Amino acid sequence: MDPHLCIGIDVGCKAHRVGIATPDGSILEEFDISHTDAGFQDFFRRVERRRQQLSLPVAVAMEGYNGYARPLDRLVQQKGYRLFNVNNLKLARFKEVFPGAAKTDPIDTRKILELFRLRDQLPMAKDAIQEVVSAPLVNEKLKRVSRRRRHLVLEKMRVLNRMQADLQAVCPELLAATNDADNLWFLRLLTFREDLCQLARLHGSTIRQIPGIGEKYSRIIQDWQRKAQFSREVEYVGAMIIQDARRILELRCQIHTLDEDLEELADQSEIARRLSTIPGFGKTSIAELAGEIGTMQRFGAETSLALYLGMCPLTHQSGQMCRARIPRQVNTRCKAAMMTAVARHTTCVPQSRAYYDRKRADGKTHNQAIRALGRHLVRVIWAMLRDQRDYEIREDTHPIP
Repeated sequence: MDPHLCIGIDVGCKAHRVGIATPDGSILEEFDISHTDAGFQDFFRRVERRRQQLSLPVAVAMEGYNGYARPLDRLVQQKGYRLFNVNNLKLARFKEVFPGAAKTDPIDTRKILELFRLRDQLPMAKDAIQEVVSAPLVNEKLKRVSRRRRHLVLEKMRVLNRMQADLQAVCPELLAATNDADNLWFLRLLTFREDLCQLARLHGSTIRQIPGIGEKYSRIIQDWQRKAQFSREVEYVGAMIIQDARRILELRCQIHTLDEDLEELADQSEIARRLSTIPGFGKTSIAELAGEIGTMQRFGAETSLALYLGMCPLTHQSGQMCRARIPRQVNTRCKAAMMTAVARHTTCVPQSRAYYDRKRADGKTHNQAIRALGRHLVRVIWAMLRDQRDYEIREDTHPIP
């Protein structure tokens, strides 16, 4: 790397420790800034003064764990500085190899600057500090929207499980009337009255006024009404069930809106458009993968992409013991999306299904077989994005070995 004015930042939730050093590692200045606009302005004012004194471009290395670096990392990129992400785990290993007298924010900042200076000579330092490459804006939007959607889906699952448990305790026959408490007609039924017990006294004509309920579901509800029984808990738990049902309806609406946003954004993303040509890759998985990958410039080889997607478990061997372990560099959101997409892919492509069946016949579990197939698909995805080509199924294609 060419000589730069090196900035090391130890990130905190309310304040950050900053160190400024010359290319040879000499510390010029150390100071604290608050996680406020005033603190950010003070940071840039000090850095600009040093940059003008030395007439050097600026490179900033900072921790990105837990999101406390936002929005400072974006402001650094907007300023035109080179931004590097510090791997917290590898920084900790570096401090174990070259321990300091104590564990303080100033010491951590100096260790970041040491790693920065050794980046071109020490492989460990190069792996610990990696440059952040800006992704296209549409992929940044996909990342934020898809993460928001996943959070809402998890919240809906928690509320649904809680509501089902309460229904099982208060009125198990009502819960047994449906195979899935997440059914839209069932949720609308639960929220049709303010008192859960009133549902047992609804007339057939009134029931059919509920959106989504026709003759079939009306008969199911009337069959339940003839044997409806409520426990004493319904006096205070019934209101909780109705509140949870309303919350689930709200979450379903919000998730549907986000799905529409993701579909619109995916049409504008080059990565998402290429992935959409792979059979079995659904819209949600494609949006998550495109958003989390961001840009292919982040990866030096397809092995790095496979590691990031969780399709490349590492060997953990000692003596007679040999097993695979999950690397820490895996993006768990990418891995979940990839596992879902690959599982669906096996139902669409006969060659992929045959490979999956061979792995299962060899004694692999379902997840192991899916990851093995996913590893092959990562090579395909890498070539697709590198050569800007769509997925193709060729009749004369040899089966995956």
